[in-house]
Amino acid sequence: MKKKKTIYHVLFWASIYLLWVLVFRSYSFSLTKTMTIEFCYLLFITVDYYVIANLIVPHFLLKKRYALFVSAIIVVIALSAWLRALVALQMNLHFFNTVQIPDFATLYLNSITNISLWVLLVTIVKMLIDRAQTQQQVELLEKNRVKNELDYLKAQINPHALFNSLNTIYGHIDKSNQVARNILLQFSELLRYQLYDCDAEKVSLEKEMEYVKNYVAFQRLRKDEKLVVTLDIGTIETGLEIAPLLLVVLIENAFKFTSNFSDKENTIQIKIFTKNNSLHCSFFNTKELQQAYTAKNANGIGITNLKRRLELLYPEKYKLSSNTENEFYETNLILDLT
Repeated sequence: MKKKKTIYHVLFWASIYLLWVLVFRSYSFSLTKTMTIEFCYLLFITVDYYVIANLIVPHFLLKKRYALFVSAIIVVIALSAWLRALVALQMNLHFFNTVQIPDFATLYLNSITNISLWVLLVTIVKMLIDRAQTQQQVELLEKNRVKNELDYLKAQINPHALFNSLNTIYGHIDKSNQVARNILLQFSELLRYQLYDCDAEKVSLEKEMEYVKNYVAFQRLRKDEKLVVTLDIGTIETGLEIAPLLLVVLIENAFKFTSNFSDKENTIQIKIFTKNNSLHCSFFNTKELQQAYTAKNANGIGITNLKRRLELLYPEKYKLSSNTENEFYETNLILDLT
């Protein structure tokens, strides 16, 4: 983006320079002399423009210090006109072999007139363009705000309807089928946490651990009895907070890509604890060669999103690593929660 912007600026000033050479060329001068004169103007006008646009406007105009803004512009243009007149005088004396050399006052008057005109013209055009772009951005933000507000209002309606539907389903499940009722209750609690408790940027680590327990229990129900699932949540220091639903991606992958051996044990081991305000997590699962190939060639959207969230929420405060072998896969996450 910065490189493209630089190219646009170079093309703009090159176009201005060619325009000056074509429009202001005097046939009493050689083309070389005309190009030199216009290049001299271009040099001082360009420097003045960037000084005004990048220093004077932000420091004085945008801070409503109008007297200093006008004074600074006058000083910059007057100084550059004086330097330009001095350069023009020396060029006429030593390089152009001009018979009748204009006096310094005339050169200075011409310089300050031309530099003032072009610097102010380019600055005003740039400010108008910036204003138009800002207005477009404001309009776009307003449209997004309205859309987000509508989405939020819809989200307030849909969960209520969903939970009402879940209650209806729960009521129609035979009371003797306690397993199905418990599964529905677990699912309802998972959904409630995701919809209501995860709106905040961070949640209590203890509450997140409760969600992890419910999520693992729910996932365990979807697998057969040959899968041995061990969830070891050790010491969890109080008062810590975490961005919600970070760990669920790694838990889901452990269940998704776990093995299905018929002749030996299929295992998932999850260990979570805190130490010195850091969260330590380990996710281990056995796997088959075919599942290893499937995992390797999966799109990995969940892991990609997790890494991106970690980069945004915990820059330089996390370490995510993985260890894969033929028959197991292990992911480790260390997260500084301070």
